[in-house]
Amino acid sequence: MNFKPFLAALSMALACGTAFAASTAPMPSSTYVGKLGGTFDPQRNAANDLVEAISQAKAQNKRIMMDVGGEWCVWCLRMDKFMQADEQIRNIVAADYVWVKVNYSDENKNEAFLAQYPKVKGYPHLFVLDTDGKLLQSENTGELEQDKSYSKERFVAFLQQWSGK
Repeated sequence: MNFKPFLAALSMALACGTAFAASTAPMPSSTYVGKLGGTFDPQRNAANDLVEAISQAKAQNKRIMMDVGGEWCVWCLRMDKFMQADEQIRNIVAADYVWVKVNYSDENKNEAFLAQYPKVKGYPHLFVLDTDGKLLQSENTGELEQDKSYSKERFVAFLQQWSGK
């Protein structure tokens, strides 16, 4: 029995499959770092995400906004919804910040990572960092709240104040 045609077809199929798998594989750069959205993922490595954020911030001349919280946090979810719903806030963040979510939950408190920053007393909490990752501001987001949401005026003022522009 001649196996050459079979082996050639199998080889071609494997090569095509490998090319397809490579083309659909995720890019090495994370989509978790850089933009608003996403979730607080306890599986993420906060230190690695910060390294990626610093790289993006330098390349794009932006500040870094570390958003510390968790999926369990009602105010974290409200803040996400508030920012996503407001075009002006989305535009300021897109133009001036590399956004990074840092999970704080029972599954992963990121204690070693967060120990390098001022103590967080409530969630969500925002840390503004420069392009090198140096802390510029530790912000208790309670100051930005209004009723059961956030004050657009205070939120925009905060983002503009720390944008570096």
